[in-house]
Amino acid sequence: MDPINIFSFFSGAGFLDLGFEVESEFNIVYVNEFHKAFNDIYKYARQKMNIQEPLYGHHVEDITLLLQKENLNKLKAMVRESKEKSLTGFIGGPPCPDFSIAGKNRGKEGENGKLSGTYTELICATKPDFFLFENVKGLYRTAKHRDFFEQLKEKLKKAGFVLTERLVNAIEYGAPQDRDRIILIGFQKSKTKQLNIPVKKTELLDFPWNKYKKYSIEQIKECPWPKTSPFQDSSVTLPPAGIINELTVEYWWEKNDVTHHPNATMYFQPRAALARFNTIEEGDDLKKSFKRLHRWRYSPTAAYGNNEVHIHPYKPRRISVSEALAIQSLPKEFELPTNVSLTDAFKSIGNGVPFLLANCIAKSIIEYINQYNKPS
Repeated sequence: MDPINIFSFFSGAGFLDLGFEVESEFNIVYVNEFHKAFNDIYKYARQKMNIQEPLYGHHVEDITLLLQKENLNKLKAMVRESKEKSLTGFIGGPPCPDFSIAGKNRGKEGENGKLSGTYTELICATKPDFFLFENVKGLYRTAKHRDFFEQLKEKLKKAGFVLTERLVNAIEYGAPQDRDRIILIGFQKSKTKQLNIPVKKTELLDFPWNKYKKYSIEQIKECPWPKTSPFQDSSVTLPPAGIINELTVEYWWEKNDVTHHPNATMYFQPRAALARFNTIEEGDDLKKSFKRLHRWRYSPTAAYGNNEVHIHPYKPRRISVSEALAIQSLPKEFELPTNVSLTDAFKSIGNGVPFLLANCIAKSIIEYINQYNKPS
C-alpha cells in the first residue's frame, strides 16, 4: 500500500504530525496553522530532521476561512486528488482551553471552542477516508461539554463516518507526563467495506487501543513515587527503588542530553521570582502555579502559558525549552529556532500532543488497517 496521505489542521509545532511522519506508512501532505510563529517552528524543526515539505504546502490562515465556498472547493479538490492516489486522512487537535477545567471553560461558545465545530464541518464537507480528533478530557467528562461532543459525533455519523473513541493518558505510552486526552477516530463507512474493517452500526469494532500501551494507569499509580524534599541547588540524588525510571523527568533529560541541546539556554529569567524559586520544595507541584518538578517523578501536564510556571527540580529557575521538549517525549533531534520568542516557544510546546502518544496512535491506525488487509 502506498503511504497514507495526511492533511494536518491546528498543526502548531507539529508534534502530532511527527508521530505520523516517523512511520513510513504516512506522508503529511497539507499543513494548516493560524499562528505564523508556530508554523515557522514547524518548518525549522523538519528542515533540521530532513523531513520533506508537504505536497500541498503550508497554509497559515484561520481555519474558519476554509469553509468559505472558494476555499472549500480548493480543499475538496486537493482531498479528491489525494484520495485518487492513496488512502487519505485528516488529523487535528482544535485549541482546547474553552473545554479545560483549568482553562477558560467557555465551551462551544468560546472562540477556541467553536473551532471544534469548524473542524467537524470540514471533515463532513470534504469526507476524507478517515480522521483523528484530539482534545482535552473536559470535552469528554464535563456534562455541558460532553453534550456538545455528542452533537459533533452525530454530525460525523450523518456524514457517513463510523467512530471509536478513548480517553487516554500520555504516560501510558511512555511519555513522562500526566496528560489525559480524548481521541476520536472515524472512518468512512464505504471505506471500511473496502478495507474489511469490522463495524457495528456507527461504531468501529476492535480498534487496537491497547496494542502500543507500555503501562497501565493502575500500574503507574501503584509505584512508590517520591513526595517532596527540600530544594538544594545542583544536588545529586539516585532514583528510589520501585519506580518506573523511564517515566521520570530526569531519565528523559539525560536521554535527550538537554544541557547540550540547542535550546538548552532558552528559559525565562524573572528576577523578582528568584527568591521564591529557592523556597519551593522539589516535587511540590500541587499549586496552580509555581510547580517545582521532581526529578524522579513524571511531570504534571505540560502547560506553560499565562500564570503556569514549572520550576527546575534542582536549579533556581524555570525549566528550559529543551527540558520542556523532553517532557513532551520529543526525540532529541527535534529543535526550535533560537530566535523564536520564549512565549511562542513554550506555548507551542504546551499546546502539542506528546510525541510518543501521537506515534502510538499512528501505529495503531496502521495496525488496524493491516490486520484486515494482510497480503495473501
